[in-house]
Amino acid sequence: MTLSASAVAQTERTLQLQNVFDLEYAASPALHPSGDYGVFVRQSMDIKHDQKTGRLWTVKPNGDIRPLTGDSAHEWSPVWSPDGKRLAFISDASGSPQIAIYWTDTGKHAVVGELTQTPSSLSWSPNGDYIAFSQFTPIKSAAPVSLPGKPEGADWTAPPQFVDKDNYRYDGGGYVSDGYQQIYVISAEGGTARQITDDEYNSGGDLEWSADGKQIYFSANRRSDAFRQPMNSEIYAVQVDTGQVRTLTDRNGPDGAPKRSPNGDWLAFIGNDDNGMSSQISRLYVMSVDGTQSRVLTSELDRSVTGFAWDTDGEGIYFTYDDKGVGQLARTDLDGDYEPLTDRVGGLSYGRPYGGGDFSVAGDDQVLYTLSNPLRPADLAWWDDGDNRQVTQLNEDALGHKQLAQVEEITYKSSVDGRDLQGWIAYPPNFDKDKKYPLILEIHGGPHTNYGPRFSVEVQLYAAAGYVVLYTNPRGSTSYGDDFANEIHQNYPSHDYDDLMDGVDAVIDKGFIDEDQLYVTGGSGGGVLTAWIVGHTDRFRAAVVAKPVINWYSFVLTADMYNYFYQYWFPGLPWENLEQYMKHSPISYVGNVTTPTMLLTGEQDYRTPISETEQYYQALKLAGVETAMVRIQNSGHSIYARPSNLMNKVAYILYWFEQHKSDD
Repeated sequence: MTLSASAVAQTERTLQLQNVFDLEYAASPALHPSGDYGVFVRQSMDIKHDQKTGRLWTVKPNGDIRPLTGDSAHEWSPVWSPDGKRLAFISDASGSPQIAIYWTDTGKHAVVGELTQTPSSLSWSPNGDYIAFSQFTPIKSAAPVSLPGKPEGADWTAPPQFVDKDNYRYDGGGYVSDGYQQIYVISAEGGTARQITDDEYNSGGDLEWSADGKQIYFSANRRSDAFRQPMNSEIYAVQVDTGQVRTLTDRNGPDGAPKRSPNGDWLAFIGNDDNGMSSQISRLYVMSVDGTQSRVLTSELDRSVTGFAWDTDGEGIYFTYDDKGVGQLARTDLDGDYEPLTDRVGGLSYGRPYGGGDFSVAGDDQVLYTLSNPLRPADLAWWDDGDNRQVTQLNEDALGHKQLAQVEEITYKSSVDGRDLQGWIAYPPNFDKDKKYPLILEIHGGPHTNYGPRFSVEVQLYAAAGYVVLYTNPRGSTSYGDDFANEIHQNYPSHDYDDLMDGVDAVIDKGFIDEDQLYVTGGSGGGVLTAWIVGHTDRFRAAVVAKPVINWYSFVLTADMYNYFYQYWFPGLPWENLEQYMKHSPISYVGNVTTPTMLLTGEQDYRTPISETEQYYQALKLAGVETAMVRIQNSGHSIYARPSNLMNKVAYILYWFEQHKSDD
């Protein structure tokens, strides 16, 4: 069949699967200390190698952007020296990730040192002579068993892998090698890196030097029973010359991301008192550099602080948080009096409309931040004393000529308790309110996270295929306060299901939805709720359950963070709380399912292991329900990490829904 010229033109005007490789976004802004310009990582999609790649570019307040090094290598983590004459960053131009230095006077750059592992958390010493960083440090260990009698040249099978670690695999990282994350320093003029910590703990996170350059502040969980207390990290100071470690915080709860004030007197950090709830508000704290005089600065803000930076005179702190699905930038003084400055911070999660943004403060308290927009992935905006302007437009070439889905907020009442609920509707291109459209309900994961008016290539592709798309923040979502998030504490799924159905009803009430063409999908926590939905209603024509938990009992005993889940999401161990685990497991309701249900999960997913998907697939087969299983190759939990896998996910979901459309 040959498409007409008008059909081809219409296809070119709407977003297509292959356009995923056209997308770019800004990340990791780093303002020069003068505030005159900034550096950022320009992320793009490498179609030949099927991966995201980032390169350093400069940006000025007038919107002038230029490549910094001109390398074709992947570059990330830019950090300015205190005097602004050099920029440290990580580059794989040499074939492996190394620390590189860019000199502003010559415009040249070079690698310093030869590291055998990937560095992270770069931090300049106050005098600019050294760079601290962390890297994994292997430990050689022999297998406990060595078979005798192997003849020379014999082709025996590979030896077994012996595992005795508490946390032995992590999603995105695979099976854990023997060793620990340690702190190092290296001369900014090059040379051999020197190891500072040498303990059987993972030491790292954000690194920060003391004002005199004699100590490095870091966060870690150095308890002997860290496996039983996975959330109980502290802030420490390590002597650079001796490696001696001193504890600065000591409470039940996570403390991390230490940042020193410009005058050297204070440390700000993020933490909270652990209350055992599944959702906990992360707050901004400040304390003396010796660990005394600790106090919370955001006690009146019922939202989690997601990032922060000192102002240039040390009298206040800029910080970010999400409020009702929108990223906010605010400033607080050291008494905790804060003022919101701007919203729409975010844009880094281009796959689905999650939060997450970066920002940098320098000069005369200027702020360079990533800007969230429902019609574009992250651009950069420049905030200067209330003057707020966008300074990049990275996707005009790819999206400027496209007819994209317009996104509109919707509010509605809960049928359970009358509380206000929030969501967003994405309308297909050329939407006509007098026509009837199929509806996709797309559910976020977490479950303690949030959606918002942000760019989502998945939502845009569904809308381009002719669907109205609804996504909402049911109870359990963040950015609405502690009580709202913990409505599902040890009670998930539950009334979040009703919140989702209320959202569907609210859109149907607008009059443009074909009620016989309802579809539902979601990933991770959204996969849990999708499986729950088809076990509790038959109103949807088809469902796609992505990377789900189907059986909480088996999940806790196979997931990578099993020592966390059983404590914070459930009242205790599975075999001691069987009824509680199974009451909230979608597998318990498989006998009710009549909806054609496809499953989709990464084969290397260790967060919601593919064994969960396999259980549900086989259960649906036994129950006689139409089903299929899509096993995403070379993928962990973050399916969108590989652009082609993001395309695969969307393509299979649309395929399943199209297969089950009404004949009317």
